[in-house]
Amino acid sequence: MAYWEWNATGDPQHPHVIVCVHGLTRQGRDFDVLAQRLARQARVVCPDVAGRGHSDWLADPMAYQVPQYAADMLALLAQVHQQAPITTLDWVGTSMGGLIGMAIAGQPGLPLPAPVRRLVLNDVGPAIAWQALQRIGQYLGQPVRFDSQEQAAAALWAISTSFGPHTQAQWLALSQPMLRPLPGGGFGLHYDPALAVPFKTMTEETALAGEAVLWQLYDQIQARTLLLRGADSDLLTAATAQAMAQRGPRAQRVEFAGVGHAPTLVADDQVAAVQAFLQEAA
Repeated sequence: MAYWEWNATGDPQHPHVIVCVHGLTRQGRDFDVLAQRLARQARVVCPDVAGRGHSDWLADPMAYQVPQYAADMLALLAQVHQQAPITTLDWVGTSMGGLIGMAIAGQPGLPLPAPVRRLVLNDVGPAIAWQALQRIGQYLGQPVRFDSQEQAAAALWAISTSFGPHTQAQWLALSQPMLRPLPGGGFGLHYDPALAVPFKTMTEETALAGEAVLWQLYDQIQARTLLLRGADSDLLTAATAQAMAQRGPRAQRVEFAGVGHAPTLVADDQVAAVQAFLQEAA
């Protein structure tokens, strides 16, 4: 598993580590803007989850699920801790990365180098709207080829307008790491198309069963929790966000107008919300 590490403190062994984990079809470079800001106070680690970016693809497509990802993150944290001891651990998770964060923070007794102190859940909760899962399933794993990075960025924007307003330069910067050169020329997407295999086995009934497990994890979280929500999100409903503020870690909520699923944490107000929360005294 590949990961990107940011450190602007001058101390490559800084004991405060912030892990930033991306969404379903994304990769660790999504956090470039946020990581550069957070790196002023900590060591920031942004993994490419298995099957994405520069990480290996899995032999068994059915392993592309949260339990495997959480196990991989434990191994990654053990490696980072071996390089330099972690005394403070924070987690920022967008969509799928938030589900992995709930699995890590919501299971007491896991072999973590330090307990998760702060947890940021970016537009995700235990209950995920079935309609949003259906929308994602329409494009997940579909074969695509682009002649240029600009053509790819335009195509990606067509399925990502819910991310909210971005300048052309911001969107191109977010899009370039999403691409890999193809042997015959042009570009394809960076992820294993087999990510769609377990996704397509999901039914509304199995999604509801998974929701019950996720609420159990959420209710056991001890970390102080910040819930970010796009006001127009079709994945995290306002009702779920309200429930998350009333149970478990009683998440503090911040909502962004004009944004759906999911805030990219590039805009100044989004970065500032995460930075302020992680800098708060215990």
